[in-house]
Amino acid sequence: MKFAVLVFPGSNCDLDMYHTIKDVLGEEVEYVWHDATDLSAYDGILVPGGFSYGDYLRCGAMANQSNVMEEVKKAAEAGKPVLGVCNGFQILTEAGLLPGALLRNKNLKFICKDVNLRVVNNDTLFTNQYDKDEIITIPIAHGEGNYYCDAETLEQLQQNNQIVFTYESENPNGSLADIAGIVNGRGNVLGMMPHPERAADEVLGNAQGLALFKSIVKQWRESNVNQA
Repeated sequence: MKFAVLVFPGSNCDLDMYHTIKDVLGEEVEYVWHDATDLSAYDGILVPGGFSYGDYLRCGAMANQSNVMEEVKKAAEAGKPVLGVCNGFQILTEAGLLPGALLRNKNLKFICKDVNLRVVNNDTLFTNQYDKDEIITIPIAHGEGNYYCDAETLEQLQQNNQIVFTYESENPNGSLADIAGIVNGRGNVLGMMPHPERAADEVLGNAQGLALFKSIVKQWRESNVNQA
């Protein structure tokens, strides 16, 4: 499987994504600059965290104007897996690929620590290697991770089982309904604030995020076998 790790001015988690895919998973991966106009060579798209364009205007708003985002939309429409983490989640909401918005943390402070997540939906291409309701520990590092949507959207997310991860025991940023990660209606676009790529290698003392990336590869391989 071949992944693209998008790089915007201000990205700072692209190295972690790249390392997880290449050195831990052993899959193909390339950095793709924000001005790229073709992502057709890639099987999966990874939108990393950081502070794209310095978080000017709104987090992710300027990144959404980059050339590459039109290609990300095409990849999503084609059913390819698209993962946005932290600032990547913010970019995906700005692009309209996921509903809702990420607001300032309730305490108005940047938060960087490990949090417990509940795997609410393990029947997705991103979570099939987890157990339902499994509790995992994944780090967060954000100032605008407070997920918000209107009541109608929340009802749709709940009814369609699009809420994939919720904060367990403690909601660090005030997110509506304790939401930490959601998928689109089709299930091939995931946005989450916690950083699974920072918990994907035993050398870090925590590899509970690795199953997310293994899930993507497993689903992709099975899909290609079925199509063959």
